[in-house]
Amino acid sequence: MSLEIKVPSVGESISEVTIAQWLKKEGEQVEMDEVIAELESDKATFELTAEASGTLHIKANEGDTVEIGVVICEIDTSAAPATTASSTPAPVAESAPAPTSGGDKTGEILEMKVPTVGESINEVTISTWEKKEGEVVELDQVIAEIESDKATFELTAEASGILHIVAQEGETLEIGALICKIEVMEGVSSSAAPAAQPAAASAPSTSGNETYATGHASPAAAKILSEKGISASDVNGTGKDGRVTKEDAMKAEKSAPAPAKAAAPASTPAPAALPTFGSREQKREKMTSLRKTISRRLVSVKNETAMLTTFNEVNMKPIMDLRKKYKETFKEKHEVGLGFMSFFAKASCMALQEWPAVNAMIDGEEIVYNEFCDISIAVSAPRGLVVPVIRNAESLSFDGIEKEVVRLATRARENKLTIDEMTGGTFTLTNGGIFGSMMSTPIINAPQSAILGMHNIVERPVVENGEIVIRPMMYLALSYDHRIIDGRESVSFLVRVKQLLEDPTRLLLGV
Repeated sequence: MSLEIKVPSVGESISEVTIAQWLKKEGEQVEMDEVIAELESDKATFELTAEASGTLHIKANEGDTVEIGVVICEIDTSAAPATTASSTPAPVAESAPAPTSGGDKTGEILEMKVPTVGESINEVTISTWEKKEGEVVELDQVIAEIESDKATFELTAEASGILHIVAQEGETLEIGALICKIEVMEGVSSSAAPAAQPAAASAPSTSGNETYATGHASPAAAKILSEKGISASDVNGTGKDGRVTKEDAMKAEKSAPAPAKAAAPASTPAPAALPTFGSREQKREKMTSLRKTISRRLVSVKNETAMLTTFNEVNMKPIMDLRKKYKETFKEKHEVGLGFMSFFAKASCMALQEWPAVNAMIDGEEIVYNEFCDISIAVSAPRGLVVPVIRNAESLSFDGIEKEVVRLATRARENKLTIDEMTGGTFTLTNGGIFGSMMSTPIINAPQSAILGMHNIVERPVVENGEIVIRPMMYLALSYDHRIIDGRESVSFLVRVKQLLEDPTRLLLGV
């Protein structure tokens, strides 16, 4: 009996997860409640446990993105050891010989799935089957052509044996879907091999072994050669076993006038190659689920909101003097440092209560006004940008806010934040100043309506009481949704924050 394990529901707002890694291998024995895989969403990482004891059969590969409820693996709960592949090959091989292939069956059935053919391609169409149902194929022999919306690719056999077609020509499949099966055989000698040998005799093989591929052009290469009137047998293939690739076809077109060039005077200078300095290697990495979600959300906010940014500057000297005077005493009493975030959080909460539109959000055709301040704080974590939330920040003291900031930032960097710790939030603070940013236009954290950007503190000359003095100044940027917040509210909110920060006594007195 096989038990299907489906992707569990891991949160109301999560519709898909990515398989980070399998902790158990295909065909391995697992115990009930044993962790068999790690799944990650755009917000957190989860563990997948076995729902029964038995033999594991993996249905989705590492890196695949699957929707909630999709079958991810199966567990064969049968206790009989005869179900394993290693216990049955001999009888099968003896009872079903393949006289036309000259090989022996091993009893193994290899499932071939649609391979990954590009980062932006998530489905392909079966163009043509080069081999027929039940036909004997060799390892690495081309058995089908598949095409995407961008290019055509060849599908090669992953083993030698008898082909069993699952997907028909014209059918569209997702990456990772089952496309065919091969009944694995040993000592296969396919009848297709002799047909490729004449071409192999006229075209050198890069591997030294002539096969069906030698001198054979890929679909893309064949199209180019046909348009240029060049025979594949006249091209030196550099692909696997001498296969003519698209690049070979392009070079053949350029090298067509080679005989005339050989007759030209030897004094004709060759064009100079462009100079290169150092390594020119490239590295490709698949985007994580978190990064893809961040990208999608940021683009969505830019397209769906009337976002505008207003700026102001703050003299940070009063806060810096206050911190310098009391930071040691504060740390001794509360066992946490006195940072700038608590001042900005308290100032924002007071300003939000005075200008509630900045703390509101749009829900359909209604405006939702929040009478509490859940302050989201942008944190740069190893997996990407995350925004944990300080609940009811308006009711917390300075030390309460600082402790929450430290706790949430630590959990973010350890990838231990829960979904509840990252959902909600009515207003966001982001501090690009810690990386040296002087000014920016932060993007709203939807469905919120505003975000306050803090920046680097730099000593600059300013005018106070008719005199030029040097002060530590910071630029503030408030990005807001103009659909719900007007210029009066946005500017007044930022001016109020500036007033509270430049006179921190107001924060204590609430005036």
